[in-house]
Amino acid sequence: MEKFEPLFYLNLLGYKFGVTESLLFQWILIVIISIIAIISTRNLNKVPNRKQSVVEIVVETFNSLVRENMGEGYSAFVPYIGTLAIFLLSMNLLGLFGLKPPTLDFSVVAGLALISFVVVQVNAIKKIGMGHYFGGYFKPFAALLPLNLVERFMLPISLTLRLFGNMTAAFVVMEMVYGALGHLGWVAQLGIPVPLHAYFDVFDGTIQMVIFMMLTMVNIKIIADH
Repeated sequence: MEKFEPLFYLNLLGYKFGVTESLLFQWILIVIISIIAIISTRNLNKVPNRKQSVVEIVVETFNSLVRENMGEGYSAFVPYIGTLAIFLLSMNLLGLFGLKPPTLDFSVVAGLALISFVVVQVNAIKKIGMGHYFGGYFKPFAALLPLNLVERFMLPISLTLRLFGNMTAAFVVMEMVYGALGHLGWVAQLGIPVPLHAYFDVFDGTIQMVIFMMLTMVNIKIIADH
């Protein structure tokens, strides 16, 4: 497991809070994504220009994804699903710039998985009521309560291990490649890893984002309809 040691500490209400590389990268990405979102959605017109057209394509893409996978009644989740997808993809692609993706940090991935888990459960309780929600754990009969609990709590575990495992494996492979090419000289490190970056950073990073996003959407709908 890749270790992220604190780069510096912040004193928050008497608590010494360590800021790791993964946390710092997340803050930077949040600022960058926020600035892009603000700039891209200013001065919108009825007749879209090039910038607005790109924004509308992105928004409509997430609208269609939610509508097709969750149904018309789940449009309120478009902002969450869209933000989750953009944030995850941004983190996964940092490897292209020679940086460690924050998704190599187990706590980061686990935190995102827990957020999705809470969103799934809260939405289910809000939609079907507290009684029906907890009653679902005893269906089709009470003896299945332990299995139903395990099945429900496997979601954050599955999301965490899948994303963390794949991103870590990709990072380790690229580190081994660069280590091996280093014996041949720095010139070898310039061109040979390019197709590997295309696969492990771009393709695999995108696939892992899509899987995380799809599992979140599917579980939001399935648990609320149980």
